[in-house]
Amino acid sequence: MSARGTTYWLEHAWLDSYVEPGVALDVGTDGRIAAVRTGVDSPPPGAEILRGLTLPGLANTHSHAFHRALRGTVQVGSGTFWTWREIMYSVADRLTPDTYHALARAVYAEMALAGVTAVGEFHYVHHAPGGTPYADPNAMGEALVEAAAEAGIRITLLDTVYLAAGLVDARRGQPPNRHQLRFSDGTAEAWATRCSVLKDRDHARIGAAVHSVRAVPAGQLATVARWAEERQAPLHVHLSEQTAENDACLAAHGRTPTQLLADHGVLGPRTTGVHNTHLTGDDIALLGRSGTGTCMCPTTERDLADGIGPAVALQQAGSPLSLGSDSHAVIDLLEEARAMELNERLRSRTRGHWTAAALLRA
Repeated sequence: MSARGTTYWLEHAWLDSYVEPGVALDVGTDGRIAAVRTGVDSPPPGAEILRGLTLPGLANTHSHAFHRALRGTVQVGSGTFWTWREIMYSVADRLTPDTYHALARAVYAEMALAGVTAVGEFHYVHHAPGGTPYADPNAMGEALVEAAAEAGIRITLLDTVYLAAGLVDARRGQPPNRHQLRFSDGTAEAWATRCSVLKDRDHARIGAAVHSVRAVPAGQLATVARWAEERQAPLHVHLSEQTAENDACLAAHGRTPTQLLADHGVLGPRTTGVHNTHLTGDDIALLGRSGTGTCMCPTTERDLADGIGPAVALQQAGSPLSLGSDSHAVIDLLEEARAMELNERLRSRTRGHWTAAALLRA
């Protein structure tokens, strides 16, 4: 980029909801778009020429970078989400800050090649095996932030609270198993103390996540919501991905996971529920009314046989849709968009639920 910035001439460009021929894009020396000029029939002198169709950079809303190492292994044979999880633990057990940095850099580079320029990294592998903190308690998160910088994409590091192996009753969770010890800070307050050391930077933003209602006891949820509220930070949560999660929550609390999150102040416009697969009609209305977003991850949901979420109903209720590659069985957000439409066709036995513009928006 020169001292005066760069001009790109786009043969065709996607602008909002339509394709426009002959677009000039002026980029300043700070790397930000300064002007978008339409009706430019030929390349301006010195402009870089981009043939074909140019799209805005894509945002991958939900990523677990280390799951990329599972590709080609968990697709063999049969099983369920729960058998897949045991293999996932074995990969997590081998991670160090250095190996995670190398793996994540490759994953983020693959995203960049697929047109992804921003990722939401749902990060919960915090400590050494056994739960011992590294000398820098945020070494694993910093490895991800550095990997994104080296791959050339922006990252929202969704530092995740993961405290329990499952629900016991309304007050207690099961202690973390030996694999989950490295995910846990012990309490939400200890998580907040550690996470508060992480700082935003030019290519990185720090957010929060509740792993799930089975991994964060109800009494700890408000601490996470309050941390995100005070910082105006994004807050994500795996929500009703499995029917077993719903059953356990109903048994412990007499409420669905969505209702429990609402009770403790987790839902709202800065919050995104990931998967939102097995919801009641009341859940859908509650998510929509609160403005809570929905991130669908169709290639992972089909790979793990999780089910098809009610994406159309959620959007109609007021829940904004986004897409993520999650476990990275595939890193292709256009395939995620295609899969969301085709899943809904299979579920409803009708065609054409979103326009191309709506899918690209997601």
